[in-house]
Amino acid sequence: MRHFIKSMSYALKGIRYVWKNEINFRIQSIVGIAVILLGFYFSITRTEWLFVITLIFAVLSCELLNSAFEKIIDIVKPRLHHQVELAKDISAGMVLSVSFCALIMGVYIFYPYIIELFHK
Repeated sequence: MRHFIKSMSYALKGIRYVWKNEINFRIQSIVGIAVILLGFYFSITRTEWLFVITLIFAVLSCELLNSAFEKIIDIVKPRLHHQVELAKDISAGMVLSVSFCALIMGVYIFYPYIIELFHK
């Protein structure tokens, strides 16, 4: 049990670091909270909640992975090199593609609720 608690403290330390140092992670977290609040406001279905929560955590997890990858690559190859720049761009592309998927799914889920709101 002690090992598990220690592992959790390391994980939380990493999340705190990314929260403090990466503006994109903070923005994505705030957007995620706003989407959760919208979900409560519109009383979305259980299935919609599964997609919403999964996509929020997918985006945040990709951002954490991207941040870790950038730190590692800066240690391995700290000088700006074309391959380093390309690797960072690809990693950022991962976050962008998952975020875009989340946006599309968010529109798909919330559009009917928003339309219904304006037709009342």
